[in-house]
Amino acid sequence: MPKKIIPTISLGLITVFAILFLTGTGNDDKEILRQTFQIDAIYYDSGHVEISYLDKSKQTDYVILEILGMDESFQKTFSESEFIEIVPFPNSPKYGWPVHPVVFDIKHQEFGMIQLKTEIHPLGEPAPSVIYGKP
Repeated sequence: MPKKIIPTISLGLITVFAILFLTGTGNDDKEILRQTFQIDAIYYDSGHVEISYLDKSKQTDYVILEILGMDESFQKTFSESEFIEIVPFPNSPKYGWPVHPVVFDIKHQEFGMIQLKTEIHPLGEPAPSVIYGKP
């Protein structure tokens, strides 16, 4: 009986440590990024998407903005720490907004290369969460 318990306890401890490591390690970095950057992508019934970017630290060297999943991919480069871009989008997509993620590839003086990703959402609906990462 004890021979079966030891591997189970060991596996349980390894799992707990793995979860703590994976969830705890990047939280401080993500919180710093969350406090530094504000992004949003709002769809208006008039047929366009308003994409906004704000770097509160004002240390953005450049941002490559891309909307994926379109017939002709939208991509534009900015060299400001704040911008609003209006992109024509005549209809809401048949399969929902998640098929058109909005990606910000950012070169930042303090953080280096980082990537933020979100989804378009209709005006009046809550903004989806932002995914933070390194390209």
